[in-house]
Amino acid sequence: MREYLLVLFTTAAVTYLLTGPVRKFAIAAGAMPPVRARDVHREPTPRLGGIAMFGGLCAGLLVASQLDHLGRMFVQSADVKALLSGAGIMWVLGVLDDKWGVDALVKLGGQMIAAGVMVWQGVTVISIPVPGFETVTVTPTQGMIISVTLVVVMVNAVNFIDGLDGLAAGMVCIAAMAFFLYSYRLWYGYGIADAAPAVLFSALLIGMCLGFLPHNLHPARIFMGDSGSMMLGLMLAVSAISITGRVDPDLITAQTGGSQTAAIHVLVPIYIPLLLPLTVIALPLADLLLAVVRRTWAGKSPFAADKQHLHHRLLEVGHSHSRAVLIMYFWAALIAFGTVAVSITNTARAVVLAFVGLCLVGIVVLLMPRFRPHAPRAVQAFVPPRYRKPAEPVQEQAPAMAELSAEDKELLGRLGTGAHAVGSHRAEHGS
Repeated sequence: MREYLLVLFTTAAVTYLLTGPVRKFAIAAGAMPPVRARDVHREPTPRLGGIAMFGGLCAGLLVASQLDHLGRMFVQSADVKALLSGAGIMWVLGVLDDKWGVDALVKLGGQMIAAGVMVWQGVTVISIPVPGFETVTVTPTQGMIISVTLVVVMVNAVNFIDGLDGLAAGMVCIAAMAFFLYSYRLWYGYGIADAAPAVLFSALLIGMCLGFLPHNLHPARIFMGDSGSMMLGLMLAVSAISITGRVDPDLITAQTGGSQTAAIHVLVPIYIPLLLPLTVIALPLADLLLAVVRRTWAGKSPFAADKQHLHHRLLEVGHSHSRAVLIMYFWAALIAFGTVAVSITNTARAVVLAFVGLCLVGIVVLLMPRFRPHAPRAVQAFVPPRYRKPAEPVQEQAPAMAELSAEDKELLGRLGTGAHAVGSHRAEHGS
């Protein structure tokens, strides 16, 4: 665990320190597109935040390669090299799009190329475990199709939710945390070495997001752009692919005392193909599917941008920018960690009851967009201004006008109004 935490904090620190200089570089390079109709920010904001995130990724991998346990992974497995090559291709494609703009079909082709390169290097689904049956082995062609599809879906799902300050980085961080807990339990608790790459990739993802979030929270000083969002989606997909189909259920059965029922319970998130990675991005995936259906139904291209995403609808309901982001965080964490909890605890009833209770809380908050809690007066000096109770406005009384004297009233009567004077002047000159 210490080595993974060291990689996580190194990645976060390097990403955080690089984001400031990258912001200045983005401004100097002109990577500040004008505000579009579908944007929610009001001022042009620099992009290219993915450059700092890629620097943090490289630093984390460099540190991991020098550690005792993680260093052996670079020699025994090709997953790390495949991740770096695929992320590099996706990063270059995103940088070009952030600076000059890339056609949607060209971008889709680049995503498929990056996924294909990783598949060629060995990151692919090998088999699919199905409950009640033996592990179903897929052909290389089927594994390639499944892997490339997963990468493309993940990349575009994360890219679709990158519409509010801190939304994409926060949701990917939540998904990576849930996946880290699950894969670490398989690696450490059950001694499955094939789960180690997924643990490392999840730690790198958490570090990249945590290091970038302080610069990206509302009001954002820099956006990650496609160079960051597409890279995060790819890494999330690689984490899923590196563990899906590589965990032998017989190993779990042996660890659980030969109980097939216990083994099935532990492997719930990976028995159904790719269930866990799909649940941790359930919200962005649902947003992606709704956007495709909505645009196709309207006769538009599925890649045509609009302002009808889930986060846009939260703003339309009346939620503030920060609250809309926190609501999306809440539901993402509830779905992701709820799925992980099912595979950990043996009391499914308690998990279901807790899940239902939290859902009710989330629905209440969702239906109260204008409710804004205020902190007690004793702690208002230590909380953000939006949680302080506004001071009551002081009504200034207009100074009492002195009553006119009799002479002033007589003078005002002789002068009359300006309109009266103008009318008299026009009447004299026959206007």
